[in-house]
Amino acid sequence: MTVVSYGLGTVMGFGLIGWLVVAIIQDVTQKKHTVLRNYPVIGRLRFFFEDLGEYFRQYFFMGDRAEMPFNRATRGWVYKEAKNEGGIIGFGSTNDLREPGSILFVNHPYPVLEEDRLPTPALVIGEGFCQHPFEAKSIVNISGMSFGAISAPSVRALSRGAAAAGCYMDTGEGGLSPYHLDGGCDVIMQIGTAKYGIRNPDGSFSPEKAKELAKVVKAFEIKLSQGAKPGKGGVLPGGKVTEEIAAIRGIPAGQDSISPNRHRDIANVDDLLDKVAFIRDLTGRPVGVKTAIGGRGFINELCEAVLKRGRDYAPDFLAIDGAEGGSGAAPQTLMDHMALPIAEALPRVVDSLIQSDLKGRIRVIAAGKLVTSARAAWALCVGADLVNTARGFMFSLGCIQAMRCHQNTCPTGVTTHNKRLQRGLVVEEKCLRVANYCRNMNKEIDMIAHSCGCRHARELKREHVRIVQTANQSIALNMLYPYPAVGSRGEARRAAESVAA
Repeated sequence: MTVVSYGLGTVMGFGLIGWLVVAIIQDVTQKKHTVLRNYPVIGRLRFFFEDLGEYFRQYFFMGDRAEMPFNRATRGWVYKEAKNEGGIIGFGSTNDLREPGSILFVNHPYPVLEEDRLPTPALVIGEGFCQHPFEAKSIVNISGMSFGAISAPSVRALSRGAAAAGCYMDTGEGGLSPYHLDGGCDVIMQIGTAKYGIRNPDGSFSPEKAKELAKVVKAFEIKLSQGAKPGKGGVLPGGKVTEEIAAIRGIPAGQDSISPNRHRDIANVDDLLDKVAFIRDLTGRPVGVKTAIGGRGFINELCEAVLKRGRDYAPDFLAIDGAEGGSGAAPQTLMDHMALPIAEALPRVVDSLIQSDLKGRIRVIAAGKLVTSARAAWALCVGADLVNTARGFMFSLGCIQAMRCHQNTCPTGVTTHNKRLQRGLVVEEKCLRVANYCRNMNKEIDMIAHSCGCRHARELKREHVRIVQTANQSIALNMLYPYPAVGSRGEARRAAESVAA
């Protein structure tokens, strides 16, 4: 036995020496990395620790409120809500109320009693303008995440959880898969720039497929852009384009799935409104638009065009995505610097709709890191009708923010098509957490409303929230963004037309 162990040790020793010799030769002769060329073998530790640094910081060195894109306190809150453990803490909050941008709700001296509270009413989209209006029952809903970007078990768990909680689920630009229908939830079909799942072989829009889809989806959403990458089409690496995903999207398997950066048949606001009206008449379903906002130009042009052409041409909803969005892969330059954050974009959109007297016609859906009840309630105060979140629901599925969404190596099975890694995501368990997260989000939004003196969440207004400007100085949201006069744009337009006549 001793002889065998000695022989094995000798072999392992020679093997290690051989590896070192080969590694040294490789390192000193390669020309790509200066550190390896000057410090063979030892220099490899630099790259090793660089890779591990992200995870060590996350678990050992970062404070609860110090991490991006979501800090540990926020992730922990979502995990508790999803597990139905309640968001109860003791000994004070770690949230710094002096930090500029912090949200402070205005508590009412006489909050609403239990017996005076009202259930938050559902919202009907497209009523009076399409054959089959859509009733959105939940304030909080699942934002667009394509099958392909996320795994089949993830989509199934989201579908079942959404059905249990009564919220809708957006397909994302990857098209409708059988997994979206698995739980029987309400589904919004997104029409991306590549028109995956609703296109002809040449990539053009297919009216026939649209009519078929209208039998099982509640609404359609034309995606102009998303917060993670305005001006850039979606990218799904070829390694994630399986035969099944390729068949759903109508593209070759194993090749990068790259969407155009805009719809080829939509080049201006009139083209957009024509397409909205066409799809609505074709399918009988509500049709909306998803977009990031770069300034006031787009929404002002849209409102002007609707006032000129008539409300029948208006989109039934606008899904406004803040620059904080980012459940999908995107170039860092665009993710870091393109478009307005939701805190600035949402008031601009709502104000323009109020000025055009279109706020009641066009429903507003807000998205952009609105993963907590406080952020969602803020959006309602600004004027949003509904809230979408993608990463909040990803956390409810078990996402640990490993930042590997685009690499097909997600350790929790949420964004990978590796069957071994998907095994960890048990649909029957995770769908319960999806439902819990949605229900508890809605419940806590109502709790905030009751504390502000509102009978239900839809009564929240801008005067119910203050925004910290500098340390110990805040301003009411209705002072920061004063309500514009209802219909003032229409009146100005009519006055200008009268003068011209």
